[in-house]
Amino acid sequence: MSYAAWVFVWLGLGSSSAMEMQTQPDWAEVFSRFDAQGTMVVLDARNQADTTLVHNPQRAQQRLTPASTFKIPHTLFALDAGLVDDEFQVFVWDGTEHSFAGHNADQDLRSAMRVSAVWVYEGFANALGLARSQQYLRQLDYGNADASSNADTELGAYWVDGNLAISAHEQVAFLQRLYRNALPYAVEHQRLVKDVMVVEADREWILRAKTGWGGSIGWWVGWVEWPTGPVFFALNIDTPNRMDDLAKREQIARAILASLDALPAR
Repeated sequence: MSYAAWVFVWLGLGSSSAMEMQTQPDWAEVFSRFDAQGTMVVLDARNQADTTLVHNPQRAQQRLTPASTFKIPHTLFALDAGLVDDEFQVFVWDGTEHSFAGHNADQDLRSAMRVSAVWVYEGFANALGLARSQQYLRQLDYGNADASSNADTELGAYWVDGNLAISAHEQVAFLQRLYRNALPYAVEHQRLVKDVMVVEADREWILRAKTGWGGSIGWWVGWVEWPTGPVFFALNIDTPNRMDDLAKREQIARAILASLDALPAR
């Protein structure tokens, strides 16, 4: 089966779909400009075109740790399980010092998503337990749906240092379902998650996105909403220089989205 045909079948779109996939060799220059190795998948659904653009198609199939991009579905799990009521509920910081200063404070859903407060989501994971976390992942068909980790007593951050993995193509497919409120959760919960994902907005567009970093892999995933339709994206890159490479996630993705007139250039 050809790569393009595999993507049609893998995404469940079938040969009758109007979706079209195109490899983008020109995007290699953007990755090179920022001295980064990685992949980016863009599904441009403006004007009902549903065109998928890909840099490094082989890597776009590769499943990698989702890191903090997993906070998007994880928030849905917490809402569905009743671990959090709304965006105003406060999670009290226990005083444990974390390496990121923004984590050392009380959080709500919006701030926990914005600063990527791992301790809030470790609390969700431990409250859910392995069996229920596994059930949610399978229900969602999220990546390899594997919540196992090497933690001895607690589930821990299995989305960072466990066995959970997802590809860039799978990230985009998941985001499409969330955008359409088509996930197996209450519509009001899906709308709330989309609300706390807002990064930036203007009169004509809204950017909803989430970063992720697993130590050696950095992500930026989300979509830009336009009056003519959404533009979904998922980028992952290697981060050999660790924190020094983190800014490259948004820099590369924004440059590519700007080249498509999908996001204004900074």
